Amino acid sequence: MKPITKEVYLKWYEEMQFWRKFEDKLAALYIQQKVRGFLHLYNGQEAVLAGALHAMDLSKDKMITAYRNHVQPIGMGVDPRRVMAELLGKATGTSQGLGGSMHIFSKEKGFYGGHGIVGGQIPLGAGIAFADKYFETGGVTLTYFGDGAARQGSLHEAFNMAMNWKLPVVFIVENNGYAMGTSVERTANHTDIWKLGLGYEMPCGPVDGMNPIKVAEAMHEAIERARRGDGPTFLEMKTYRYRGHSMSDAQHYRTKEEVEEYKKIDPITQVLDIIKENNYATEAEIEAMDQRVSDLVAECEQFAEESPYPDLSVMYDVVYEQENYPFLPHKL
Repeated sequence: MKPITKEVYLKWYEEMQFWRKFEDKLAALYIQQKVRGFLHLYNGQEAVLAGALHAMDLSKDKMITAYRNHVQPIGMGVDPRRVMAELLGKATGTSQGLGGSMHIFSKEKGFYGGHGIVGGQIPLGAGIAFADKYFETGGVTLTYFGDGAARQGSLHEAFNMAMNWKLPVVFIVENNGYAMGTSVERTANHTDIWKLGLGYEMPCGPVDGMNPIKVAEAMHEAIERARRGDGPTFLEMKTYRYRGHSMSDAQHYRTKEEVEEYKKIDPITQVLDIIKENNYATEAEIEAMDQRVSDLVAECEQFAEESPYPDLSVMYDVVYEQENYPFLPHKL
């Protein structure tokens, strides 16, 4: 595994801090009704992404996830200004403003969504991995889903085929404790979701999803197993979200005390503590990082606000092929 150096800790801190503040800004814009529809935020789960990115080869590895998907493409290199523009429905967004919060895409950067159908991305991730194996690209696909999606039948079908064909895929369940508002304990007669892999003799296990170091170690092992042709791995990232399932979630199913207890192991705080303990950065340098984060969030907001909305004709362009439907007007 690539060593976790001083530079890595500093990078982790600044990136995770940016992801957190980016989501906080989206929450504020949602309240102002500038972001419409649903909005699912990643606050608290940043270590899962930070650790994975450290283990990935971004030149050929890919990622696919559910609808809590704003910061993952940013981590993979997508311009955060375009991500925010997408959430505001602007033409400069990653999907020309037509995808919105739940459908961020970037084929160029290897990020394949952003899927609103619960569990729908699981077989798609296996399919992307099949293509990598078929074309011998050497790439590995990281396929993320939530604890609620782990109960979908599509998971079992994908697991079976992935093992049968030894596909280069890593399945990751981000177990943040709740499927919308239903606790894991109420969805099955077991709480160790990773054990679902045992039925397919798939390498599997739990991971501390609040610690980017533990995530990086587990992801490195799984990715390398897939890359050398030994097939998939199923990892259960035990994590926690500090905000509701979505912005419309009143969170009646959990106590404020529970949330505060998990904030004691905040992944950003854990990394910052290591930086301070090892004197990797002075207080002034930490403040400078925080300022860069604030400035970039403000830049993203300004870019999104000033971008134009897409022309109405785009709706035809992305649904129909004009040559096959000549009777359709080019513009509404």
